[in-house]
Amino acid sequence: MNYRFTIFLLLAFVTQQFAAAQTEIYTVKLAPFSSDRYNEFSPVYYRHGIVFCTNRSSGSLVDYSSSKGETTYNISFIDTTKKVTWQKARSFSKSLNTPFNDGPVTFNSRGDTIYYSRNLQVKGKFSELSTGRNKLGIFSAVLEGKKWTKIRELRYNNEYYNVTTPYLSPDGKRLYFSSDKPDGYGGSDLYYCEWKGDYWADPVNLGPVINTKGNESYPFINPAGELLFASDGHPGLGGKDIFFSRMDNNQWLPPVRLDPPINSQYDDFGIITDSLMSEGYFSSKRDKTVDIFRFKTNFPQIFYADIQKENQYCFRFSDSGAIEIDTLNLRYRWDFGDSKKSYGKVVNHCYPGPGDYKVRLDIVDRATGNLFFAKLAYTLELHDYEQPYINSPDVAIAGDMVRFDGLKSYLPGYEILSYSWDFGEDARMEGASVSHTFKVKGEYNVNLGLTLKSKTTGIINKTGVTKKITIVNDNLERTAYLAKKASKKTTLPDIRKFNNASIKTEYSAEEDFPKDALFRIILLSSKNRIGLSSSTFRNLPNKYSLKEAFDQESGVYSYIADEQMTLMETYPSLRELYGLGFKDVQIKLSVIKNPVERELLILKKNYGILTENYFDSNGQLKSSAYLMLDQIVMLMNQNPNIRFEVGVHTDNIGYAANNLTLSQTRAQLLVNYLINRGISSKRLVARGYGGVKPVASNILERDRKLNRRVDFRIIN
Repeated sequence: MNYRFTIFLLLAFVTQQFAAAQTEIYTVKLAPFSSDRYNEFSPVYYRHGIVFCTNRSSGSLVDYSSSKGETTYNISFIDTTKKVTWQKARSFSKSLNTPFNDGPVTFNSRGDTIYYSRNLQVKGKFSELSTGRNKLGIFSAVLEGKKWTKIRELRYNNEYYNVTTPYLSPDGKRLYFSSDKPDGYGGSDLYYCEWKGDYWADPVNLGPVINTKGNESYPFINPAGELLFASDGHPGLGGKDIFFSRMDNNQWLPPVRLDPPINSQYDDFGIITDSLMSEGYFSSKRDKTVDIFRFKTNFPQIFYADIQKENQYCFRFSDSGAIEIDTLNLRYRWDFGDSKKSYGKVVNHCYPGPGDYKVRLDIVDRATGNLFFAKLAYTLELHDYEQPYINSPDVAIAGDMVRFDGLKSYLPGYEILSYSWDFGEDARMEGASVSHTFKVKGEYNVNLGLTLKSKTTGIINKTGVTKKITIVNDNLERTAYLAKKASKKTTLPDIRKFNNASIKTEYSAEEDFPKDALFRIILLSSKNRIGLSSSTFRNLPNKYSLKEAFDQESGVYSYIADEQMTLMETYPSLRELYGLGFKDVQIKLSVIKNPVERELLILKKNYGILTENYFDSNGQLKSSAYLMLDQIVMLMNQNPNIRFEVGVHTDNIGYAANNLTLSQTRAQLLVNYLINRGISSKRLVARGYGGVKPVASNILERDRKLNRRVDFRIIN
């Protein structure tokens, strides 16, 4: 058996020639503790040095060899704080050494627990155990003094498949590894187990975004939870390549291959890095043996760059129209909370920038400018997109220097450690503000990558953004480009649908209107009780039935002159009350909480209140009237303590006295029916109003029809 290929899990090569010359963003050098005679691979940081796997002589009395003459792999350590060469490497721990393959390894953050790969069976005749049936598994050990003890086998090892190349996440909560379990996607896949306090949970496959029909192995997880791993299944340069991925919305992003010279046409795998990924080590078979190489990052590679979103400060504001208003007498008034106002059902407005704005939509009287109805009030929280931001012109002339900066990047909760730019054309720069000259006309994708440090956790991660820049030949083409862009008519986004505008509703009549609610004419609201007999109401005409209501939540007394089922039905009364000197009068939509009042409102909505539903041309009750009246009887029987006023209204056609008589006669006819059905006359009041309380203008027949109505009202 060839143990080198067992431990590496190196399978079929994917042939792909790297043809395009690139500016190297990494500098790669052979690590001084690598030899040209032996294999060294899979380094991990440990205290002041590096732990790695090797088939070199460990200095013990016996070298164990496979049947093909290859030595097996053991775990070595070298102190990297000193001037090092491969001769100074030593066996990491005799207590962990076996006659077979040991490593790769990983440690917890304290360095006192190790997880390492080795063959499952290590006792017995070498010839009997050195077969493909002796699979690899993961074991753990604990450091006690200077000796590794309490060696335990992880429970998910299996004699039928390999479990190897472990890596423990920096927080110790996940153990990643590679396995050729038969339930994977092909070859070897990456898995992880969650630490449950005293045991490792069952393995979880990282899924088809990470795993392929090929082989994935050698996972490395940095403190930000970003993943580096080796694969021969993702498109690469040849053999195994090293790839990067991270989670976004609980999903792994498609892996990105690290740029040369870290990756090559040979097998590259087993990478480790510092938290900034500014330097690290990896394994590669680019020479005659597998060696460990050290790399330094010259320009941070931008792994993911989302398309830049432009911050939007201009929006369309609109009213849904669920509550109808008469725009001949009334109009919509928007207050945007930035000292600006606008009128109209649909308006556009531009804010100066992000911030919190108090937005109001009121209905005002066209003639007086007085407030008629408060329709909507909310706090608009307008943010910039949380993203890196490339500040630059959209179009420039070939040969001119173009200025770029990332100073408008908005990433709350993070400190920006570095800015890296990729302009294509093998041109890369670093810095918050840079300049670049594009030599040839065309469209270029400019990438900005940021290295970030969390202000709360200190964890470092990376993010990026891309923006398209158009390069033209001269000023004439630039002017034409800008003119064409300006000529495109775009509809402003609706404020309620914009991603970076959040609305905290304080009051919305639109939301309350579909509920069981009435529009109330409130003459006065006060924390102190005024009383119905107060001289404040001396000018209130007798046709209004003043009612006192107390709201326990707000502790406010309200004095209600009238209430209607639609907003516009309150308008004539409001105009009249203004004229009578009631300057504090308001219209408010109130959700009915009293169950009896709510049931009555539902009956009026279901059966209607127009007199044509109740009386025929001869003034007699229609059959449809009986349906409503019988429901009133049931309601009053269920609630024996309530009293009802039955009011009838007419339009203004004819003499006022005749209309008053007609309405009183009709009201009494309705009351008589209720009395005949067993309701006490003491609980009923018949009242004819004639045409003194219109809810519409009486100019057109459609309006006069609304004034001819029947109303049932609960009274004290």
